[in-house]
Amino acid sequence: MKRKRTLWLMCLLLCAGTLLAQEYRTDKAISYRPDSKNEYVQKKCLLDIYYPANKTNFTTVVWYHGGGLTVGDRELPRELQGQGLCIVGVSYRLCAGNKDPKAINAGITTDDCVDDAAAAAAWVMKNIERYGGDPNKIYLAGHSAGGYLVSMIGLDKRRLAKYDVDVDKFAALIPFSGQMITHFQNRRDRGIPDLQPLIDEAAPLYYVRKDCPPILLICGDREREMLGRYEENAYMWRMLKLTGHPAAYLYELDGFDHGTMSRPAHYILLEYIRNRESEKYTYYR
Repeated sequence: MKRKRTLWLMCLLLCAGTLLAQEYRTDKAISYRPDSKNEYVQKKCLLDIYYPANKTNFTTVVWYHGGGLTVGDRELPRELQGQGLCIVGVSYRLCAGNKDPKAINAGITTDDCVDDAAAAAAWVMKNIERYGGDPNKIYLAGHSAGGYLVSMIGLDKRRLAKYDVDVDKFAALIPFSGQMITHFQNRRDRGIPDLQPLIDEAAPLYYVRKDCPPILLICGDREREMLGRYEENAYMWRMLKLTGHPAAYLYELDGFDHGTMSRPAHYILLEYIRNRESEKYTYYR
C-alpha cells in the first residue's frame, strides 16, 4: 500500500510539473517607441509578448503580420502557441493606402513600416532577458508584408544599426511568402503598376549578402501564389547561394496559395528551430 501511495504521489507531482510547464503569460500593448508623443505612433507601435512563465533561456519568435503594409494588426499565431517558445506579435504604422485618416495625415510610407519593424526587433533584443528569454535565440518571421519587413531589416544592416543592434546577432530570418523585389505598395506610391518589377533600395534583393543570418524562405505553390512571389523568393535563394551564403533554404508548399500557405509554414518554422537548436541535427546549421 505504501508503494502504491508513493507511485500515486510521484504521478501527481509529474502531472503537476507538466501542467506547470505548460503555463504561459501574455503581456499586451507594450510600446516599443515609448518616448514618442505622436498619437499614431502610440496607437500602432505596440507589441504583445506571449512567453513561458516558468522557463528561462527560451527561444523567441518575433512575428510581423501581413496585409500589404496597409491593413492588419499584431497577432500571436496559434500554431506557435504552447510550443515552449516566446512569441512577440508586432504591429506597425500602416501606409496611407488603407484610407486611415491618421495614416494619411501622418504621410506614412513603406520606409516608415520598415523602420518600425527594426525598432521592434531592437526592443526585443534589448529586453527579452527580462522575461527569461535568450537574446541569442531570437528568430525574425512574418507573412507576406511581414515577410518583406523581416527580409528588409535582416539584409540591410543599417536598419537595426540605427538602434545600436547588429542584425547578424539574430538566430535566423524566416519570411513567409515575402516580397523580395521592391514592395508593390512602394511602387504604387510612385505610380508603378504591380506587374512592373523593380529592384532598388526598397527591395530586399538589393541587399543580398553572404554574411546575413541563416534564412529560411517559404512560399506557396508557384501556380497559386500572388503574382510572381515564388519566383522572387527563388531568385533570392539563388543569389544568396551564388554569394556563398552557407545556410539559405527555400520551400515551396505545393497546393497552397498565398493566404493558405501560412498555416503549414508555421510547422516548418517550428521544425527548423528545433533542428537548429538540437545537438542531434546539423542539417540547418
